[in-house]
Amino acid sequence: MRLKMITTLVALAMGSMAAQAVVTDQMILDDAKTTGDVLSWGIGTQGQRYSPLKQINTSTIGKLVPVWSFSFGGEKQRGQESQPLIHDGRMFVTGSYSRIYALDAKTGQKLWKYEHRLPEGIMPCCDVINRGAALYDNLVIFATLDAQLVALDQKTGDVVWKEKIDDYKAGYSATAAPLIVDGLLLTGVSGGEFGVVGRVEARDAKTGQLVWVRPTVEGHMGYRYDKDGKQIENGVSGTPGKTWPGDLWQTGGAATWLGGTYDARTGLAYFGTGNPAPWNSNLRKGDNLFSCSTVAIDVKTGQIKWHYQNTPNDGWDFDGVNEFVTFDDGGRILGGKADRNGFFYVNDAKTGQLVNAFPFVKKITWATGIDLKTGRPNYVPENRPGDPIASPDGKKGQTVFAAPGFLGGKNQMPMAYSPDTKLFYVPANEWGMDIWNEPITYKKGAAYLGAGFTIKTLNEEYIGALRAIDPKTGKIAWEVKNNAPLWGGVLTTGGNLVWWGTPEGFLQAADAKTGKVVWKFQTGSGVVAPPVTWEDKGEQYVAVVSGWGGAVPLWGGDVAKRVNYLEQGGSVWVFKLMK
Repeated sequence: MRLKMITTLVALAMGSMAAQAVVTDQMILDDAKTTGDVLSWGIGTQGQRYSPLKQINTSTIGKLVPVWSFSFGGEKQRGQESQPLIHDGRMFVTGSYSRIYALDAKTGQKLWKYEHRLPEGIMPCCDVINRGAALYDNLVIFATLDAQLVALDQKTGDVVWKEKIDDYKAGYSATAAPLIVDGLLLTGVSGGEFGVVGRVEARDAKTGQLVWVRPTVEGHMGYRYDKDGKQIENGVSGTPGKTWPGDLWQTGGAATWLGGTYDARTGLAYFGTGNPAPWNSNLRKGDNLFSCSTVAIDVKTGQIKWHYQNTPNDGWDFDGVNEFVTFDDGGRILGGKADRNGFFYVNDAKTGQLVNAFPFVKKITWATGIDLKTGRPNYVPENRPGDPIASPDGKKGQTVFAAPGFLGGKNQMPMAYSPDTKLFYVPANEWGMDIWNEPITYKKGAAYLGAGFTIKTLNEEYIGALRAIDPKTGKIAWEVKNNAPLWGGVLTTGGNLVWWGTPEGFLQAADAKTGKVVWKFQTGSGVVAPPVTWEDKGEQYVAVVSGWGGAVPLWGGDVAKRVNYLEQGGSVWVFKLMK
C-alpha cells in the first residue's frame, strides 16, 4: 500500500513537472508577475518591461558579474535586436538572418540551432534583424525575413509547422516577436517602404491556421476563417474612400512591423501602424487611415474597436508603430506611447480617448503641439516637404528641415514603465533631417518613397538620452545623455534600477528615481536590444543581446558617419551577483 502511494506521488510530481514545462495561456497572462521565466516580448503582454525582482539593487549591483556569453557565430552578424525568452531552464534567442538558438540558461551551452533558409531577393528595409520569438505549449515560434512563421519544438528544434504570411517579392517581410493571446498567435507585417498593405493576423498558435485577418489600411476587407480554412468576410476596415484619394489605398503601407501588446482587462490587442505609402504626402490628400496610428483590436472578433491617429497625413515617415504600454491610474486603465513624431501620448485603453500629449524630445518642427480637445496636431504648414509638381522642374519639391528626423524621437527600441516610480523610461534621440519630395509611381517589389532625405545631428554633445518621464505632467524627471543614438530597449526592476544598452557597447544600470548610473559593462559590440531579468533557485539573472546594426548605420546620414567606428557583433551576455 505504501509503495503504491509513493508511486502515485512520484507520478503526480512528474505529471506536474511535465505540465509546468508546457506554456499555457494563464502562464502568459501572469508573465509580468512570475519571476522564474520570461515568456513574452515585453516581459508581460502589457509591455511594461518591469520585473519585481530586487536581489540586484542599488546596494548590491557592485557585485554584478558576467556568468556566460554565447556567440551567434558565423559571418552573419549585423544588427541584433532580439529579446531573449526564458522557460524551463532554457533561453530562446533569435539572431540576424532569421536564426534561433536554444541555450541552457545557466551555462550558455547550445542545445540546438535552427537557421531558416532565406531566398535571394528578400527586401528588409532596415537590416536583417529579428526582435524575438513567442512561446506556447511546447512550441517556440518566430517570424522570418521572407515573411513566414516557423514553429519549432522547444526541446528538439524540429519544425512543427511553417506558414507563409505573404509574398516577399512584393516587399513583405516580418521581424517582430509574435504576441500570444488565448491560444491565438497575433502577428503583423513589415514592408511599408514597398507599398505593402499593413495588417494584423490571428492564427491558431498550435497549428498556424488562420483565424482572422484585419487590414490596417482603410478600404480593405477583413476576414475570418472557419475550421476548414474557408474565408468569410468580416467587414471593411474604415470607410472606403473617406481618407484616401483615388486608388492609393491599394498600396497604402501602414505596416504593423513592431508587433503588439495586450491587456486582458480590456480584451484588446494594441498594434501601432507605420507610414502611409508613398512618403510623398502631396499625393495623399486626407488623413490616410489607419496609418501612423494605434489600433485597438478585439481579439475575439478581429474588429477594430478604436483607433487614434498620431500623425494624420504623415509627410515625414513618422511610423506610429511604437508600443502602446498599458498602466493603472487610480482604477482607470491608460496606455502610454512615445511616438516617432516626438510626442508622448496617453490614451484611455478602453476607448482611445486622448488624455494627455506632450513632447519628449527637445526639438519638434512639424507641429507646435497636440490639441487635447480634438486630438489632432497643430501643424506648421511650411515645414511639410514641398510638392514636386509645383516646382520649376517638376522633379524635386522644396526641401525643408524637420525634427525629429525620420528615424524618430523614438524608434523600435521599447520603453519601460515602473509601477513603483510611476515613470516611463524612454530611450529618446535628438536629431533632424533635410527632406524633399519627388514624383513616384508604384511598382511591385520596388522602393515606394517619393522622397529624399539627409539625417542631421542637432548638437555635438549628444544624440541619445534615456529619459524618465511622468505621464501625468509630461515632465522629464531625469535624463542620461549619450553620444551615439540609443537604439536598444529598456528594463526596470523592483530593485530601483533601470537597465539599457548603448551603441558604444555598454549595458548599464541607473537608479530609477535619480538617474545616477550605478553600473556598466562593456559587451564588445553595440547594444540595440532590450535586456531581461529572471530568477532561478533564488538567484537573479540579467541578460542582453549585443550586436551593432539596425537602421542607423544603413540610413543615418551624418549620424552614420559619427558612429562608423563601431564594430558589429552577435552574442548574448548573462549576469548575476558574485557569491
